[in-house]
Formats: sequence, structure tokens, C-alpha cells
Amino acid sequence: MKRLLFIVTEDWYFVSHRLHLARAAVAVGYQVALLTRVARHRDVIEASGVEVFEWTIKRGSINPMAELRALEGVFAVLRHFRPDLVHAVALKPVLYAAIACRSVGINPKVFALGGVGFIFSSQKFLARLLRPTLVVAFRWVLGGDHSRLILQNPDDLRMLLAVRMFDAKHIRLIRGAGVDTVVFSPRDEVPGIPLVVLPARMLWVKGVGEFVASARALQAKGVAARFVLVGEPDTHNPECVPMPQIEAWVREGVVEWWGHRNDMPDVLNQAAVVCLPSYREGLPKSLLEAASCARPIVAFDVPGCREVIVDGVNGFLVPFNDVGGLAVALEKLLGDADLRRRMGEAGRELVMREFSQEKVAIQTMRVWSEVLA
Repeated sequence: MKRLLFIVTEDWYFVSHRLHLARAAVAVGYQVALLTRVARHRDVIEASGVEVFEWTIKRGSINPMAELRALEGVFAVLRHFRPDLVHAVALKPVLYAAIACRSVGINPKVFALGGVGFIFSSQKFLARLLRPTLVVAFRWVLGGDHSRLILQNPDDLRMLLAVRMFDAKHIRLIRGAGVDTVVFSPRDEVPGIPLVVLPARMLWVKGVGEFVASARALQAKGVAARFVLVGEPDTHNPECVPMPQIEAWVREGVVEWWGHRNDMPDVLNQAAVVCLPSYREGLPKSLLEAASCARPIVAFDVPGCREVIVDGVNGFLVPFNDVGGLAVALEKLLGDADLRRRMGEAGRELVMREFSQEKVAIQTMRVWSEVLA
């Protein structure tokens, strides 16, 4: 029986984006384990047949001692579980898994980046300072015929090839983490004042500020709609929207804030329109889930989002940072229920055809087979 170890920073992310892969692996005979920071999802993970190892890690930390302890945690689990294959997701787990696997002699490795992340996409000083060092480090630890890097969109592929971080022949493009099209299934639109929902962590780079500005502009024009932020602030991320700012918007009456929700299919099916004006994505699962619920979607025309939206077919792509254009797109959909229905149906068809979790699981297990061969 082959042993597969997932390394993911947060247990909630694993449940949302990778648990279906673990279940598929268990179903075909893998012994599966997970190294992660455990918050509240241990029971559901273990109930799926996955052994859980707790990881002391902070995503936003650059404290050398804390990072050394996190790396030591990877070494400890590799020696204890003795995996035949490691699958690490996101920048820091990928880097630490690569270093540890190289040191202990584990060759079959799959590294997945949901997006190029803060370090590679941001122009802030810290990101620009760390970027060259990370590129050199990745070149050293990521190589080998039994390693593969999974990316989610061709824009990220071009960016990482441009810095020569990984050999092109070892990169695989798998579009997203997959959607459970049974759980995220369509229901009729709720009657009454239409709801526009932004489902994301409360980060500036998710376009929260632009969404609020568009909501304010449409309310000033007298457009009848409710605008809702759904998601928590992510205090480990330097782009976190401060809670006092969210509270100020709510007091102003420009948006509602629903916080974290465990019933996202219900939330999305309450929406008339789903909007994610993110600055850059790997491939946004929240937009795929909205499309699977047959909701029209609106986003900036940026990497990742343009993979999900066929402009004018299942939603609208707006030029990056064009708040006025964002408001126009939302107003057009809010004023035309038939257009919302047609675009929603087109989005559902797109997800069923290209983005189901079953399709993603098959593609991913094919990559596992490559590195194990």
C-alpha cells in the first residue's frame, strides 16, 4: 500500500480544496495522512480515513525560530510516516516539503500552487525583497525527474517560467481544485431585493475595497440591491482588511458582513450575482462554486478569474481596477433577471464540463502516477 502525505497549512483549506482528493486516494488504496495546523476540522478529516498530524506553523510569519520549528515538524512527520509520495500545497509548505524531502531522500513529490501568492504577485517592499531569494531556493530544491509542479492557470505558468524556477517539462496545468457539483447545485433565485455577494477572505487583494466602492456608487444611483461580504479577515495575511474598517462600512449601510459561513451553497443560492474583483487568483474556487449554483459572476480581467468567466456568456470581466466598470456590470445584471438566468445556466454547464472535482481528481492522480513510476 502506497503512503501519501499531504502538507497543507490550514485544516479548513484542506477540507475546502483537497479533502475530495484524499478521499479519492483512500478509495484506490493509498494510506493517506495530512500535516496541517489543526483548528476545527480534525474529526471530518479523520472520518474520511486520513491520519492527521498537527503542524505548528503561521502562514504570515517570517520569524526565523518559528520557521525552523515548522521545518522540523515536516522532518519529524516524514521520518514517522515514511511516505512514498508527498503532495504539498501553497508556497511555504512547498518550500519546506522540498527541503525536507531532499534531505531525507524522498523523491516522488508533487507541489501545487493555488496562485503565485503574495511574494510573487505583490509589488510591496517585503515581497520584492524576498522574491529573488525564494527563486534561488526553489531552483535548488524543486528539481528532479520525480517532482512535478501543478499550477492552475497559464498566466502563473508564464510568470514562473520567466524566472526559470522550474523545468517546463515537469509542470502540469490543472485548472482549479474542483467543485462538488452535487453540493453546489442550482436553486431558483430568491424573490425580493437582489443580493450581490462577495465570497472571500477579507483581504484588500480580493477587491473588497473596490466592491464596497461599487456598492456605494450603485446605492447613490438608487439601484435596489443588497451588497454582502461573506468571509473572515485573515490576520496572518499582510493584505488583511482591518475589522474596524469592515464595521465602519456596515455602520455606513453600504454593505452587510456575514462573516465566516459553513453553508456556502445556501449563501450562493440566495445571491442574484456573485462578484470577486480580486487582483489575481490561481483559479478562484468561490467563483466556480457560484457558477455551479447557476449564478452569474463578475470579476476583474486578471489571471485566474479570466479562466472561469467567458465574458458576456456566464458573467462579465471588467478591466482591472475599473470600479466604474464593475458598477456598470453589476447594474446590468441587477436590472435583467432573464440575463442572470441565461448566464447562470451557461456557468453551470461550464463547470459540469470542465471543473468538476471528479475531473480534477483524475488529473491529479495521473500526476501522482508519473512521479511514482
